[in-house]
Amino acid sequence: MPTELPATAGLRGQSIVIDGLTVRYGSFTAVDRLSLSVGEGELFGFLGPNGAGKSTTIRVLIGASRPTSGRVEIAGHSLPRDFAKVKPLFGYVPDSENHMEEFSGRENLVLFAKLYDVPLAEVDKALGRLELSEAADLPVRAYSKGMRKKLLIAREILHQPRILYLDEPTANLDRHSTEVVRKLLRELTARGTTVFLTTHDMEEVEQICDRVAILCKGKLIACDTPVNFMTRHAERKVLAQYEQSSQVLREELDLDDDRQRERLANIIRHEACVRLHSQEFQFEDVFLKLTGQIYT
Repeated sequence: MPTELPATAGLRGQSIVIDGLTVRYGSFTAVDRLSLSVGEGELFGFLGPNGAGKSTTIRVLIGASRPTSGRVEIAGHSLPRDFAKVKPLFGYVPDSENHMEEFSGRENLVLFAKLYDVPLAEVDKALGRLELSEAADLPVRAYSKGMRKKLLIAREILHQPRILYLDEPTANLDRHSTEVVRKLLRELTARGTTVFLTTHDMEEVEQICDRVAILCKGKLIACDTPVNFMTRHAERKVLAQYEQSSQVLREELDLDDDRQRERLANIIRHEACVRLHSQEFQFEDVFLKLTGQIYT
């Protein structure tokens, strides 16, 4: 039976609606009654440990797998029934490349531009946006891993999709190229494109995602903004550093614990307190707390 959509549904036009999605392979349930919605122009993070069901969900969204049960709508069209209408609306950047190695970067994009019936002027625009113009006429076999990833992204924005799915978009990129891609994604969402991405980079989640869904063992654990996640799950802790008997000692104290608050007061009153430092709570801490396992 489909489950109730999150309260965030309906706040803006919805590009993606998933209601009670279940995908089974024999006796194994890869996705278990997943419900969420993603708004137009939203930059949405889709996170989870390996085997959580992320890839299976994306395969359903791009029409590569059929759901066992549940409802999936893309821009108002039902999947898999209306896949022919959905296909022109999205771009998909996988975590593995499928370029034509002997063709140049420009030739790769020209081929796809013709397939999408896109003006060839868009090829140079896409190359420029991903800082590939200088390497445009080199064969792809000469490209670095990072350049290959950027060429994938350039290819999938050629037809100006309404929805862009990305699997690890900044993997293998240096810091500069990472920022180029992040800036591009922010520009796309500002123009109304929905961006749906998976990533292992928790800094990326904090910096660019409007909302984040966390999956574990096929189930949706939580869905909210990164800031709300950290506010709700933050642990108020202070690291106190002080001198005692010619030694520098350190204690981590929980401000939500009455005894530890009193201990901190005693340190401040009676010890030679050197430093007090609040412990920053990062999104990775939220992820580990909610999933109970290391993100690999």
